[in-house]
Amino acid sequence: MVDVQRQIDAVTRTLRTTEVEGEPSYVQTVAQEYRSPIDAVWDAVTTAEGIARWFLPVSGDLRRGGRYELAGNASGEILECSPPQGDRAGFRVTWEYGGGVTWLTLRLTALDDERTRLDLEHTAHTADVPEEMWAMFGPGATGVGWDQALLGLALHLGDAEGSISPEEAQAWQLSDEGKAFARAAADGWARAHVAAGADPEAAARAADATFGFYTGAS
Repeated sequence: MVDVQRQIDAVTRTLRTTEVEGEPSYVQTVAQEYRSPIDAVWDAVTTAEGIARWFLPVSGDLRRGGRYELAGNASGEILECSPPQGDRAGFRVTWEYGGGVTWLTLRLTALDDERTRLDLEHTAHTADVPEEMWAMFGPGATGVGWDQALLGLALHLGDAEGSISPEEAQAWQLSDEGKAFARAAADGWARAHVAAGADPEAAARAADATFGFYTGAS
């Protein structure tokens, strides 16, 4: 059993529109605190062994300038990589999926010797996001996926009770518990959407469509 509401409440979700490289862009951010030292979280999010335990198998040259490939998912180039130094660490990569290119920036901040905050930004030029897709799903299309990833990391680090292996993740998503998680995450992104200026009714419709996409619900 996973405490769905506890994990949903542990994550901060924000959406903003800004200029990146001179182009209007969506920036979605998810953040969560983990009861683990920064070195442990860094190993979990940057080593092939660590990533495979909570996300997907990854191959490639996992260092600055190298390329990575997540099994059955995205690939990209590692643009920046700063291992823990003091209370900071982070990396920036391209996220190449479905013929498109977006960018991920991950930052770790040591809050003390035993707690670390993770901030993940997903940036996309608005011109590269089909208008009909954004109108239908809003930020939840990608946001719910990142919520699921942070749940996997929380389970791996022991911050959430329960156990879902990467191999079990797809079946779990279609379970009653998984559907409850997708519903709550989609609603969380609807609130972030409204906070960024969206019409509440349009954001609610987008959350419903996102929930249906992730669970097969009509």
